[in-house]
Amino acid sequence: MGTAAADLEARQLRILGRIADLELAAQQRRLGALSISAAPSEGGEADAGTTEARLSALLAARGVRDFAFRRVPADYYDRPLEERQGLLRADSVAQLCKSIVMVNTQATADVVDCSNPKNSKYYVIVVQYMARLNAENIKNFLYELNEKKIPKKRFNMRLAPEEESHKLTGFVHNGVTCIGMETNIPVIVDEAITKLDEDFFWLGGGEVDLKLGMRTSQFLSAFSPFVVKCS
Repeated sequence: MGTAAADLEARQLRILGRIADLELAAQQRRLGALSISAAPSEGGEADAGTTEARLSALLAARGVRDFAFRRVPADYYDRPLEERQGLLRADSVAQLCKSIVMVNTQATADVVDCSNPKNSKYYVIVVQYMARLNAENIKNFLYELNEKKIPKKRFNMRLAPEEESHKLTGFVHNGVTCIGMETNIPVIVDEAITKLDEDFFWLGGGEVDLKLGMRTSQFLSAFSPFVVKCS
């Protein structure tokens, strides 16, 4: 019995070691050179007219080198976060994020678009799925950003209606991403995302079943979003 138990333990240790090796190799591939999902063409490059190709070109033009696309099942959003993490091969649930279009419902009558990033009618908020968005923090940030010259009551951020979000971004519900939007909406990234141990995060990829992951530091450098404690 003792020998059998020892053999079993040895096999388990070998299996755990193999899993660790595979996870390390996957992380190195993911955070290495430019990585584009082969899902649409089964090993070939994405078609030039696809959302993936368009966003890939935009990211490359901005200097984002380390990014990846993943196709996910149709029931992706019905699954718990832990399963989504596995489908994306993410290092942790904390890396799973979403882009939310929010509208300032109390903006003054002259604020009708996104031409002024400091006082925009709309903002896209990038936040972790596991986090709870704090709209009050965003209000306070915008108030300070405008040097307290605009009354705080003029900032009241609420979730934009789905049709408005679609019109502004060009992306449908559950496919929204802050990259390559139809409108140049100012982007606010939750500070927590920038403090993750892994310099990588995942969000929507422009289609419901397409997800985009990229190196956080490169994203921040390329797009210069506002970084705010949103949760």
